[in-house]
Amino acid sequence: MTAPQAYRGEQVGLPQTGPGSLAPTGRRLWAFVVDAIASSLVAALFVRGTGAGSSLAHRLPGTWSLIPFALDYLIGAIVAGRTLGMYLFGLRLIRVTPNVAVDPGRALLRTFLLCLFVPALVFDRDGRGLHDRLADTAVVRA
Repeated sequence: MTAPQAYRGEQVGLPQTGPGSLAPTGRRLWAFVVDAIASSLVAALFVRGTGAGSSLAHRLPGTWSLIPFALDYLIGAIVAGRTLGMYLFGLRLIRVTPNVAVDPGRALLRTFLLCLFVPALVFDRDGRGLHDRLADTAVVRA
């Protein structure tokens, strides 16, 4: 039987507080919201909704916004280890395995799962989403 964990991130070897510790759920959620809004705005530059009517909801790009969203997460993870939203909220994406960068394959897997959205709603004891567990990544304080 294993000892109970003392804090979030202990099981994966992350510090309890400060840089490198697991990011709080609220900050991760706000970073996600910023990325989703930014992706919708970028998609709106290229695609106009096809719904009938003239309301704002009918003019939004809908699921087309997943393309810039996925590119933001994929390229951001590979190049900078963060997205626009993560940057604004002082977060970054790391591999749980120490001293190893997030490789393109893991970034692609994580992005695909995040676009499905459901894996992001399934958390473990550390507060990491299923997409992070399967990709061996974690969002931490920068």
